[in-house]
Amino acid sequence: MGRTPEQVVRALAANVSRLRGPALSPDEREAVLDELAGLYAEHTDVRHPFAPLGDEPLHTRAELRAHFAQRASAAGVERYEAVDFVVHHTADPEVVVQEFRYAGRIDGRDFAVPLIFVTRVRDGLIVESRDYADHLGFARAFGQLPQLVSALTAPE
Repeated sequence: MGRTPEQVVRALAANVSRLRGPALSPDEREAVLDELAGLYAEHTDVRHPFAPLGDEPLHTRAELRAHFAQRASAAGVERYEAVDFVVHHTADPEVVVQEFRYAGRIDGRDFAVPLIFVTRVRDGLIVESRDYADHLGFARAFGQLPQLVSALTAPE
């Protein structure tokens, strides 16, 4: 029997925490990326409706692996973990809503960024997800607010 929806979303948050936490060896990084991509069905629908530069849906494992690879650990990350994890089960046994925060320490500064994911898990794999994150909070935590403002105000 495959993992339950709750087990899958907890594994997702745990592996994102490992990936974004203190630097991994190249082999560890590749293993975490493989594990993250393996949590998703080959064909899926993952969206980030609140992405400040626009939502770019992800539809395949390869796209998701590339997405996670772009978000691997950055310099100065001392700690990065999923905390205050609450899973809400719905009337549809495939769908769970998870509330949590990514919290940690970057360059000596503590941060906490709230998220809500609405995820459909079928046969132990994510087939659909809507990820609602505080993107401004992430930009602030990683010292990327000036770049985000510049991107948002650039002429199209």
